[in-house]
Amino acid sequence: MSDHILDSSAMLALLFNEVGADRVQAVLPDAAISAVNFSEVIAKLTEKGVPPDAARQAVEALGIQVIVHDVEQAFLAGALRPVTRALGLSLGDRACLGLAQMRGLPVLTADAAWANLSGFQVVLIR
Repeated sequence: MSDHILDSSAMLALLFNEVGADRVQAVLPDAAISAVNFSEVIAKLTEKGVPPDAARQAVEALGIQVIVHDVEQAFLAGALRPVTRALGLSLGDRACLGLAQMRGLPVLTADAAWANLSGFQVVLIR
């Protein structure tokens, strides 16, 4: 069972050994990520020239559970649009928050704008 939900920014900080990577490492392997955010991570890695299969292997090697984005999560992500729009949060951001909300878990992110959200357990990694 997962204890934390990771935003794609947190996962990328870990993979690129950026500031905050240690905070993400500390919650592994008991963390999960939405399949939507998994897709964002793969997209960023392949943009940087990592072959798709190698990108997938790098992410899967971390042992983080990838949670399928189902109808309930899609509903929650959509319903979050009015309260997150002013902060400029994307569909991926809302998918992550919806999953955290559904599971009642804290979410790790590098996105400082999330600190202004009420009703969520947001852990800023930097």
